[in-house]
Amino acid sequence: MKIVIAVHHFPPRYTGGAELRAYRTAVRLRGRGHDVWVVCVEAIDAGNAHGLTFEDDTYDGVTVRRLSFNLDAAPHPFRWEYDNPWVGAHLREYLDDLAPDLLHLISGYLMSGSALRAARDLQIPTVLTLTDFWFLCPRITLLRSNGQLCAPPFDAATCARCLGEEKRRYRLPGQIAPALMDVFWQNQRSRATQIQARTAFLGETLNCVDAVISPSQFLRDLFIEAGVKAERIIFSRQGRDFPGLTPELLNKTPSEYLRIGYLGQIAPHKGVHTLFEAVRQLPNAALKVEAYGDSTPFPAYTHRLQQIARQDARLSLAGVYERTEISRVLQGLDVIVVPSVWYENSPNTILEAFAHRTPVIVSDLGGMAELVKDGVNGLHFAPGDASSLAGKLGQLIDGPGLLSRLRQGIGPVKSVAEEMVELQAAYRSVTGKAE
Repeated sequence: MKIVIAVHHFPPRYTGGAELRAYRTAVRLRGRGHDVWVVCVEAIDAGNAHGLTFEDDTYDGVTVRRLSFNLDAAPHPFRWEYDNPWVGAHLREYLDDLAPDLLHLISGYLMSGSALRAARDLQIPTVLTLTDFWFLCPRITLLRSNGQLCAPPFDAATCARCLGEEKRRYRLPGQIAPALMDVFWQNQRSRATQIQARTAFLGETLNCVDAVISPSQFLRDLFIEAGVKAERIIFSRQGRDFPGLTPELLNKTPSEYLRIGYLGQIAPHKGVHTLFEAVRQLPNAALKVEAYGDSTPFPAYTHRLQQIARQDARLSLAGVYERTEISRVLQGLDVIVVPSVWYENSPNTILEAFAHRTPVIVSDLGGMAELVKDGVNGLHFAPGDASSLAGKLGQLIDGPGLLSRLRQGIGPVKSVAEEMVELQAAYRSVTGKAE
């Protein structure tokens, strides 16, 4: 098949979960004999005042078209975030020239709903992989500005109030000038109207997609509750491979204390502070925490964590590790904690830990609670509750046999090859082609 994969970003500059998923999918599909092209957004703060520019290159054998534009210069910045005519027009021309068998959009963020509509206009079948809540929530996280979780039914007035309090775009600090948001916040009543327009546009777009892939049952159920037709949404967990993982690396090195790890972005919604505060409630416990991740996007939050760590030598911000080092990092950890205060989806961190026979303690929320079975392959604690988490850590310290039992409860992790079999089945279902 001729396949175009569209995603908000792509390596080497960007290496987040969705970006790596797009890369992994493109490389594996090429290896199975498919012709694959990738379209991504390289920059949304480009110097050009109006319109869209692009560059073509090749990354690891994959042809990549990288789009750049200045979202702050858009006539209607808020609308163009979800309905970008620049992207739509460019994709229509690009897809018309390539004449692919299908367009596979991963996420939707930055590419906007216009990417899917461009394919629909050309009668090209579409597949969408959900990675977050962007289609439902302008903040992406379903986490309100006051820290409360949001859930269906979604109300435009509530969304408008939440965004009005926030006055910044989640995950884009420093990328978009304040003027972009100021345009949207000028009129209180217009916010709700614009939110309603966003919801209607993206809802219609979702129900025009031929197949939607959800990596978690939680995410699938949430989108169905939000109005997406159930028959369009396929549950398919992402696969993970670790070529360098040897039996020796599965053996934990002995330790006199419980070695706790956090792997992920150092950000408020990730709840790292809950882990640090939980440890502080166990002053005499034999444990150590290493929090790995990029701490640069949220400097004030990082400073807060550093202040806590200065008071307790057992706490450390360990920085960023290379992806090839994941097996080495996990070999030196007894348990992983995922303390997010938002729902999450199907966190790669949990799958990575399980592949390395490492139990996981998670917030009892969404995709985390779905992957981790309480008392079987990990433990649950009350979201954002340091005392609850401290209690779970105490159970592991006081009952050494528990850690061993949780390790034994970890099942096999789906491979990328298995994921590709399911993905190709979805492709065949929407194109009617054998391969």
